[in-house]
This record gives sequence, C-alpha cells and structure tokens, in this order.
Amino acid sequence: MSEKESVSPILVYGLLILLALIWGSSFILIKKGLLIFSAGEVGAIRIFSAALVLTPLSLPKLKSLNKRQWKWLFISGMVGSFGPAFLFAYAQTQLESGITGVLNALTPIFALLVGVLFFKGKLKLRDSLGIALGFGGTIVLIVAGSGGELGNFNFYAIFVILATLCYGINLNIIKTQFSILTPRMITSISLVLIAPLAGGYLFGSSDFVNKMQHDEGAWLALLYICILGVIGTAFALILFNRLVKLTSPVFTSFVTYLIPIVAIAWGLFDGEILVFGHYIGIVLIILGVAFANRPKK
Repeated sequence: MSEKESVSPILVYGLLILLALIWGSSFILIKKGLLIFSAGEVGAIRIFSAALVLTPLSLPKLKSLNKRQWKWLFISGMVGSFGPAFLFAYAQTQLESGITGVLNALTPIFALLVGVLFFKGKLKLRDSLGIALGFGGTIVLIVAGSGGELGNFNFYAIFVILATLCYGINLNIIKTQFSILTPRMITSISLVLIAPLAGGYLFGSSDFVNKMQHDEGAWLALLYICILGVIGTAFALILFNRLVKLTSPVFTSFVTYLIPIVAIAWGLFDGEILVFGHYIGIVLIILGVAFANRPKK
C-alpha cells in the first residue's frame, strides 16, 4: 500500500469487486463478437475503441514524458493490452468463455514468478505449492475432454496461458517503472501508443469494413466488442492501475479469484456445459492461487 496516502479498505475492495464484474463479463463479450468477426478483428477493435476513448486524456500529457517513460509505456501497452486482447480472442475460437475465465486466474501465479525471476522477489514454500497446484489444475482443465476424460489436449488454452503471463509481466512493470505517473496516464498513453498497430491491422489488413457493410448482425457484434474495449479495457485498466499503485501486484491480481465466478455464471447462462474434469481443474487452480496469494504475516 502506498506510503503517500491512507487508503480506505472499502475503496480497495470496492475497486476489486467492480473489476471482477467487468473483467468476468469480458469473455462472454468476446464470444459474442466472434460470431461475426475473426479473432484478430476482435482484438483490434477492442484496442482501437479503448484508445479512441482515452485519446483526449493522453494528448495533453505526451509532451511531459521522457524517452525512458515512452519506452516503458509502449512496452506496457503491448504486454498488458495488445498481446492479451489478441491471445484471448484466438483462444476463445476453441474454448468456452467460462473455461477461459478460469484459466485467467493464473495471472497472480505469473505475477509472482515474474517478480521472483526479474524483480528481486522472494519465493516461499507456500508459493511453490501454489504454483504447482495452479499449473496442475491448468493441465487438468485443458485436457478434460467433452466426456470428462483426460485425453483431449486443447492447444488453444496455451493462448490464455501466454496472455496471463503477459499480465503478470505488466503487473510488475506498473509497480516498478511508473511510480510518478498517475493510473490514468499509464492507461491512456499506453493504449494510444499501440492504437496505430490495431488500427492499421483493422482497416488495412482485415475484412472488417466489408463485414460492417454486408454481414447481418455486424453492428450488434461491434457494440459488444466496443463495450469490451471501452468498459472492459479502458475504464477497467484505469481502475486496475489505480489498485496496483494503492496496494501491490499480487494483491491486485486477487481479482482473479472472482473473475472465474462471473465468467462461469455468464457461460452457464449462455448454455455452456462444465464436465467433471473441468471442476477438478477449476478447484486446483483456485487453490493454487489461494496459496500463492496467501497474505504474509
């Protein structure tokens, strides 16, 4: 928790719950967007719409940045937003939204590992147990077949694992590199810096414009993804970065305890089915996160 200000527990946990509701709903929005658009188009629309909304906030601040801040903000945008937006969309072309939401719970485990390997963090015995349980649950979850047997390895889960690794890296970057920048600056500028990449792909290399002109349901799908971009990316990242600066990377990633609950609820409401192997994997992952995130005395 920041030494510069006294933080109300109500504020901290309120932000945590709000983030869980927003991000837990992201996976069903991706699923609805994929009914019309390709995975690449979904990722690009998500980033571009978020950056478009945040541009007015970022422009007045650009001149105040030095070269080092420019570099780290671009890296943060690529690792914390651009990469995961595309990776999650590609994963959900073959994964149920609820299962993707559960795999997203690996974020605090990767936050811990990255902190230990690259940011001088320390690994305790319970952390090691949490990591082992988390990855064991992941293996069970991604090989659980439609009949509940461990036999059908779903390689698309690897995209989610890579996305959560990106989140873990970004958590530590925010905490260690942006001590003098506000959460709003971090979010808005990092997204605006990567927006040209998303826009270039969307309007120059994809079939987005043609689909908007001719495909029935395209406007509704666009609305879903824009909600995902504006609320689930732009607004939520401001809240997320604020929470990181108020607390710690591992505490902030505690939001991933709650995200699977919201994601699974949406998935079940939309007709998705969980089999026995899925439940085993879910329990192991949540236990792993609980051990890795256990508060130190």
